[in-house]
Amino acid sequence: MTTSPLPLIDDAITESGPRKKRPDVLPGERKQVGMHILLTIAALYFLLPIWWLVVAGTKSTQGLFNGTGGPLWFDQNFALFDNIAQLATYNGGIYVRWLGNSFLYAFAGGVGATVLAVLAGYAFAKYRFRGRSISFMVLLASVMVPATALVIPTYVLFNNLGLTNTVWAVILPSLLSPFGVYLMRVYIQDAIPDELLDAARVDGSGEFRTFATIALPLMRPAIVTVLLLSVVGGWNNYFLPLAMLSDQTLLPVTVGLNTWQVQSNSATAGGLVWNLVTSGSLVSVIPLIIAFLLLQKYWQGGLSMGSIK
Repeated sequence: MTTSPLPLIDDAITESGPRKKRPDVLPGERKQVGMHILLTIAALYFLLPIWWLVVAGTKSTQGLFNGTGGPLWFDQNFALFDNIAQLATYNGGIYVRWLGNSFLYAFAGGVGATVLAVLAGYAFAKYRFRGRSISFMVLLASVMVPATALVIPTYVLFNNLGLTNTVWAVILPSLLSPFGVYLMRVYIQDAIPDELLDAARVDGSGEFRTFATIALPLMRPAIVTVLLLSVVGGWNNYFLPLAMLSDQTLLPVTVGLNTWQVQSNSATAGGLVWNLVTSGSLVSVIPLIIAFLLLQKYWQGGLSMGSIK
């Protein structure tokens, strides 16, 4: 009696035909690998300038151009603390004044823009009034206009009012945030049901009390998001203060560092302050990084719940 060997699994015959060999990598897994590679490249694209700034902030002017570690690695002469000490004393400590001005412009403008965005967004979302649709369409259209395109008309207006070269020339235009109003309206429309507000009114609550005690606490993620975006926008504001301000003591850190860059481009060896430009830029981004790390759970929640990702 003879027996025939059993067929291998790949050669087995099934009712639906020969069984196919399982591929080593499924199409879904191949897509995930490609996505991970793409995300890694994108992360490097965004992190590389930050890494360069961290490295450059630790170098002296000589180390920036003739250092031993190249542009992306540290020099043998670690000059970070010397640069920070020089920042505090150079030209009478004007850098500290610029930092203070940036704090003033960013937080005054950011808080004001957030308050106006909350009030306007709540009105657009929860009240019916004549011209609401047209007003909101105009608001959406204004989001599309680049802020730099409005700088010159704003300068002419403030010059006629005698407000140029004052802190108000930077703070007042920063109070307007069409995107903040749009974000607040979208968030309030979805996160605060009309039935909840109607129930409060039936219980005898006035409009202001309903807004302050019921609606406002529910807006917290969106408020933090708008506040953070407005503060970052005010902190990074460059063209508006460049056009409005001529007094060195009123400049924010963005425009002030640019004056040092221009000075280094045209100065002799004694006036080169490239090390202060790089270390000053590094110090100026630290408050924003801290703010994002501390408030990230709020602004991420606000963006996702507002369906703007």
